[in-house]
Amino acid sequence: MALRNILTKEQPLLYKKSRVVTDFNPRLHQLLDDMRETLLSANGVGLAAPQVGVLRRAVLVLETNVPEGEEEYIIELINPEIVESSGEQDGAEGCLSVPGEYGYVKRPMTVKVRAQDRDGKSFEVEGTGLTARCFCHEIDHLDGIIFTSKAERMLSEEEMQDAAENE
Repeated sequence: MALRNILTKEQPLLYKKSRVVTDFNPRLHQLLDDMRETLLSANGVGLAAPQVGVLRRAVLVLETNVPEGEEEYIIELINPEIVESSGEQDGAEGCLSVPGEYGYVKRPMTVKVRAQDRDGKSFEVEGTGLTARCFCHEIDHLDGIIFTSKAERMLSEEEMQDAAENE
């Protein structure tokens, strides 16, 4: 495994549409393993392949909605698509590719995603709250969309400081 560089919003590749994954091979497995290490090292909750310079439809999302005493875990989604969503949440959102900036973004409260695993097997997974937000955010990356374009407004430094102090 290796840490990969995370691209920032100035880099044009982040605004391109990713291609469907058709080869479920050791190269894909290496990419996913590297993305896992990179995500954990950056203390993020989600990471899409374009953020590490690879235009493939692959994302990782940290599942944080776990029962007390259980470990959070990473969900690997290859060729993900949202098949159902419901409810609404409105809150601050950030991104590893847009360091230090946060904005208010409306997202569904619950999202069901159909995807494939690293071996090409299809599955569905449902996420609520932060996990649903992450599914939407990371799938947006696959279509070249950065959260700042969906934000109702960006937070000021003062608002971000207040939010951090209240955590």
